[in-house]
Amino acid sequence: MAKKKFDASVLPRMRAFAARFIKRGDSVLVGFSGGPDSVCLLHFLNYLSKEKHFDLAALHVNHSLRGPAALADQQFCKKFCQQHGIEFFAQKLAVRQLAKKWDLSLEHAARKARYQALSAVAKKWGANKVALGHHLDDQAETVLLNMLRGTKAKGLCGIPVQRPLAEGIEIVRPLLCVTRAEVENYLAHNGLSFVVDQTNADEAYTRNWIRGTLLPFLEEKQPQIRAHLAGMAQELQELFEKNAR
Repeated sequence: MAKKKFDASVLPRMRAFAARFIKRGDSVLVGFSGGPDSVCLLHFLNYLSKEKHFDLAALHVNHSLRGPAALADQQFCKKFCQQHGIEFFAQKLAVRQLAKKWDLSLEHAARKARYQALSAVAKKWGANKVALGHHLDDQAETVLLNMLRGTKAKGLCGIPVQRPLAEGIEIVRPLLCVTRAEVENYLAHNGLSFVVDQTNADEAYTRNWIRGTLLPFLEEKQPQIRAHLAGMAQELQELFEKNAR
């Protein structure tokens, strides 16, 4: 199969979008799993940091759920950062024990513990921004997930582009302007490898079922469903922000 040509509009779009919330002099900590989205994000921000003059570091969180595979992911992330001259942090979390302690599912406990780790390392390192690798497809999946779970109108806003994490620290999502396909194309164009978490294909998790079954089914009737859902979320976010002023 011929390699898909890189879309020249992607990089300028990513640069313009990131410029909305990452400024000269910022200190940006990237949540770095080693998966395709976070590799794309870290590689892009490393390039951008040299142009916009902000500090950059990465945090890999090992949830202690996948044994040797999780350790291999951590080693991949450490090596990637060494090769690109990026400061690297790693945190190992006992998520199974935390899930019991907090009376949460593994999925929700992992998320809570991950954000706590991001906040703690950001404070210690001195970051004022924490960048995460959610993209447009994630936005569409989140809107559908919230609808299935039953949500108030604010849930249809999906994933916020920016939100506070802790005092003086803000979460930002520079890839919400690009699709999963564009992320994959960016990786191929730049010859970047990544790790694959096999649990992301397990449709016992509702989000994975939305990604693997529901969205492809909806696309048969409306090929632009992902963009439509993401666009709706953005418009609702702007309306809520306007009304909050």
